[in-house]
Amino acid sequence: MVAEFSSPSGRAMRTAELAGLTGAEPDPDLLEWDYGGYEGLTAEQIREARPGWDLWRDGVIPGDADHPGEELAQVAARTDAVLDRIRPLLREGDVAVVAHGHLARVLTARWLGLDASASRLLGHPHPGTLSVLATEDGHPVISAWNVP
Repeated sequence: MVAEFSSPSGRAMRTAELAGLTGAEPDPDLLEWDYGGYEGLTAEQIREARPGWDLWRDGVIPGDADHPGEELAQVAARTDAVLDRIRPLLREGDVAVVAHGHLARVLTARWLGLDASASRLLGHPHPGTLSVLATEDGHPVISAWNVP
């Protein structure tokens, strides 16, 4: 492994450790989407107050100082920054990334060269699963997704 990066959250760093990535570098750009005023709520709870709500279409509402909220474009900019740092390293070998579900979906869409809104087309990665982004004939691909 050439490099290892993880969201700095405790659970992500612990996941990296359990996966044997003892040298994972914390990267704040890998933090989960800031859900703003929806932080701590389930999608079902949000839909009770806002029927038909869809994160990818409707986004989040502003929150407090700790969780002001992010637009999808802001999350995409963070994942683009991560990919800009990782791509040169891939010439030397594999890079491991430990990230959260929604952020991983955005990172994957951006890896594929898609608009961040295409993230809705990817199934939500379950905790502790493995996904592999690769290239095939010089084109970015998903070679594995949500593997236990």
